[in-house]
Amino acid sequence: MAKTPTYSIPLGFEAPAFALPDVISGKTITLEDVKGEKGTVVAFICNHCPYVKHMIDAFVEVAQEFMPQGIGFVAINANDVSRYPDDAPDKMLLFAQQHRFPFPYLFDESQEVAKAYFAACTPDINVFDAGLKCVYRGQFDASRPGNNIPPTGEDLRKVLHALCEGGSIPKEQIPSIGCNIKWKEGNEPEYFKV
Repeated sequence: MAKTPTYSIPLGFEAPAFALPDVISGKTITLEDVKGEKGTVVAFICNHCPYVKHMIDAFVEVAQEFMPQGIGFVAINANDVSRYPDDAPDKMLLFAQQHRFPFPYLFDESQEVAKAYFAACTPDINVFDAGLKCVYRGQFDASRPGNNIPPTGEDLRKVLHALCEGGSIPKEQIPSIGCNIKWKEGNEPEYFKV
């Protein structure tokens, strides 16, 4: 379990477009399909990562709270399923059903979307404003497996409250930490090799 932080890039970049299969509905889902009126959360996760398992139910609770307020949510799995079969689409569907995802769970088989978002770890969380400009790339909260802090989504909630209520986005953004994305052999992005 390699502890990998979010890759740091300047905020303000525009959310890259995507069109990926949703394991829940069987449909191809685009960024426009999930975009929220007030903001959008794009999270890179997977099924087997202990960091994701630790926070996923709290993440679903945050989504259930903020989706009705105009925040779009989507989760994307980009792991190499040939080496990590627990992250295959059929297992993704079971994971989504088990945790009652109210948002699409997309499979990025080519890993090109993960690269476009400079994703490095699971969970890797990006928040975009109403104009799809990135305003947050940070941790869900300070909870980690084994540190005895319950997952609440405190850091993400502050950002989403600000987007919904017209407040200012927190300047201090602590990178997420999780398992590294399982890149296909020879497909590791340059930023990940640093």
